[in-house]
Formats: sequence, C-alpha cells, structure tokens
Amino acid sequence: MHEDLSDADAQFREWMRENLQRAAAHFGLVLAGQPRLGWMDRSIGSLAGRDEEQFWLRVVSENKQWVGGDFWTGNLDANVFTGLAKPQVLDVYEWDEHRQQRAEMLTLLPGSPCSRTDALREPIDLPDAWWAELRRTIDVVASTPTDRVNTDQERVRSRIRQRLGDSTDPVVSQWETVHGDLHWANLMKPGFGLLDWEWWGRGVAGTDAATLLCYSLLVPEMVERVRSVFADALESESGRIAQLYVVSRLFRRIDKGDHPDLATALAAHADTLM
Repeated sequence: MHEDLSDADAQFREWMRENLQRAAAHFGLVLAGQPRLGWMDRSIGSLAGRDEEQFWLRVVSENKQWVGGDFWTGNLDANVFTGLAKPQVLDVYEWDEHRQQRAEMLTLLPGSPCSRTDALREPIDLPDAWWAELRRTIDVVASTPTDRVNTDQERVRSRIRQRLGDSTDPVVSQWETVHGDLHWANLMKPGFGLLDWEWWGRGVAGTDAATLLCYSLLVPEMVERVRSVFADALESESGRIAQLYVVSRLFRRIDKGDHPDLATALAAHADTLM
C-alpha cells in the first residue's frame, strides 16, 4: 500500500537510516537486507554481519526528556533471562545528536515474525510445542523478581476509567513480572521466539495473556487457542482487570492511527468484561 509521507517524515526516516549506518560502523558490522522501521519511526533495525556471523542491529531515537526510564534499558536488562528463546544484547552504543540515540547489537533469532503487524488478521498454524514454549516463557517471566515497572495501580485505574468509565473499580490484587508487549509481530515462527523486551517489568497478573488475546480478536480461532493456553490467567479477577487495561491501552493506540479495524472487536470484548 502506498504511504504518503511529509517532507519532515521522509527526512526523519533518512536520518534514522543514517543512524543505523553509524551504529553499524561503530560495531564493525555490514548491514544486510532492508532496514525495518518500528512504531512511529522511533526505532530502526536490520540484519547485520561480521565475517561469518550474523546479528540484529537496532537503533532507537528518543527525546531526551524521556530517556532514563526502565524502557530505555529493557532489552539489555532482559539479559537476566537465560534459557528462553529471546535475543541477548551483546553490545550497546549511545550518542547524542538532537535526540538521544541508543544502538543495540543483539543475537539473531531464527525464523520470521508471526505477523507483519501487531494485530493478527489471519489464522496461523502453530504446533502444540510452540504454544507450550510460549506458556513456559511467560511463566518464567512471571516468576522472575524485578524492580522494573511496566505499570502501576494509578495508571491501571486512570487508563480504564478514561476509556471505559467509572462503573468498575479496577483494584489490582495480583501483580507479576510481564513481558508487556506480547503481540504477533514480536513472536517468531516456525520455532518459538519472543522479541522486543523494552517494556518488561512488574504489571497486572495476566497482562501478557490479555495482550495476546486482544491482538487476536480479528481471528476467532486464534482467540480460542489463546484462551485455552492461558485459561487460568484470563479467567481470574486479575486477568479480567488486565484485559480491561489492555483494551484501554489499545484504544489509545487506535486514537493515534494504529489498527483501526480492531476497534469494534475491542469494544465488544470490553462489554463482555464489564
């Protein structure tokens, strides 16, 4: 689909490509393939090589006032997780040029993303072993202690009430460590893998199951599979609040122009939860 860009947007994307080249030169890497821009063009990534080895090179650009929170070091901090199918950060390079730039050189996961977009729009045939590894990964994350924060009670309450009104009192009684961005573009196939650990930290118990469920709403058979894998998490009171919070958060994304076709399904899902 053709995408119209303003001159400013086109210039920013070109600048991000230059940032990626600068990071590659710093690490002694040669870029390969077509670079991929992330959400709102705030990040860019590409396959990169050195001799016979291949890596993933990622650069994120952020306004300086937002730098320093948990998200900024999330991928590196996630090196604490071992024995999971996830990238490991091998090296980091930061520089200041109008905005703060952070380059990360990561190990490369095999396979390809389950979807080009966060929301799934067609069924995927994934083996039972894939789903089992997904569940194991989320369980390991949930049981890992951390001081990092994905969200807190005040944010949960304000997000839900801003979007869904004050007919429910979303008091969270159960917290756990969450990946925080469990959507289909962050999941790999045919072998299981989970990307993008920027936002991991303490959150509402059931957040990851709720996130994947909401991003599956356009494909009923995938909704049923997510429900079967995460039934205990989704059917608890904490899981209900997690789903309301995720619905509210995704509506904020829709307000910014993301996945508008998800709006009707999200509204219907919220009604069942209320």
